[in-house]
Amino acid sequence: MKVVIGDRELSATPGERLLDVARRNGLPLEGTCNGDLACATCHVIVAADWFANLPPARDEEEDMLDLVADARRTSRLACQIVLTPALDKLSVSLP
Repeated sequence: MKVVIGDRELSATPGERLLDVARRNGLPLEGTCNGDLACATCHVIVAADWFANLPPARDEEEDMLDLVADARRTSRLACQIVLTPALDKLSVSLP
């Protein structure tokens, strides 16, 4: 499967986190807490037409996104997006 981060189309495996795909491809998503929902350094902006396809954010993720200065309605944390075949060609941008 593929995901689009910014202007790059990247290969991904179902079950993989979006954060791990970005890291493997050298993109600047820090993910300091490694997915423990203790930071927001893997903030991404999901394309509006893809946002409804994602499972809703948990309260803990919403709390972290509240701390992001440039958060938008379609903001998510890449560590919380687990890729499935239904998300093939998911498109996100980096803030």
